[in-house]
Amino acid sequence: MATRDETIGFIGLGAMGRGMASNCVKKGFNLIVFDIKPEPIEALVKLGAKAARSVAEVAKSCSLIITVLPTGREVGEIVMGADGLFANAKAGALVMDLSTIDPETTDRLHTQGKAKGIATVDAPIGRLAWHADRGESLFMVGAEAKDFERVKPLLEAMGTTIHHCGAGGTGTRTKLVNNYLAIILCQLNAEALALTQRFGLDLAKTLDVIHGTTATNGQLKVNWPNKVLAGDTSPGFTIDLAHKDLSLIMGAANASRVPLPVAAAAREMFSAARARGMGGQDFSAMGDFMCDLIQAERPRLKKG
Repeated sequence: MATRDETIGFIGLGAMGRGMASNCVKKGFNLIVFDIKPEPIEALVKLGAKAARSVAEVAKSCSLIITVLPTGREVGEIVMGADGLFANAKAGALVMDLSTIDPETTDRLHTQGKAKGIATVDAPIGRLAWHADRGESLFMVGAEAKDFERVKPLLEAMGTTIHHCGAGGTGTRTKLVNNYLAIILCQLNAEALALTQRFGLDLAKTLDVIHGTTATNGQLKVNWPNKVLAGDTSPGFTIDLAHKDLSLIMGAANASRVPLPVAAAAREMFSAARARGMGGQDFSAMGDFMCDLIQAERPRLKKG
């Protein structure tokens, strides 16, 4: 298993990766980090990490490497590309990808890694950037048992909840199922609150009713009161990312011949919100978008 004497590579220091890498350093792991932007590298170096100048340098310096990347395209280039991790890592190394990507790319990751004698793990992240900052992420892990045990100490340094979903590829597929429900609920909640506003109902009283019936859901009960219903649409998980994930979900479903008509309708609404310039806002801002669409007052819970 990963030890604090081992040098760990970490590539991708965006909103999620930076917080998780920081927690690894704070909890005693030796990290060498790389990102296309210098600022997060500098921040990690101040915490005690070492900076790499390239992906190849990370691969040659580390026996276990973590990637947190935006899309499958970056995973393909950085992990499986001509001068990527697989091309430069030593046999016996392990690559753990935490990105939310299409299952086909994840499957290629495992197949190519096996062919090169490199262990692979897919462990997409649950929860939001502020959870990553606090070391409270959730991970859905697809890996062989021995590889899961090897990465478990690192996952425990970055998160509080770890699910070993099965063999390679199951982590990515579990994440898509989870995000399907989480994102669809945003659209359903947005429509319900738009109806509430149009009817002129008291929002707090309506929510009391909803939360006492089977209509309740985590987005509306836990997330939204702290975000859009409080007037805060600063991004935790953006509308752009939700749209990206819905596209991944629909692509994976189509490949498996599973019709998702609700997902198709919801994605078009997220597309419309992006067209209004709201792509960078938190995905709970779909509540504002729907009310703007019908020219109703935006839903807000009164303080106190």
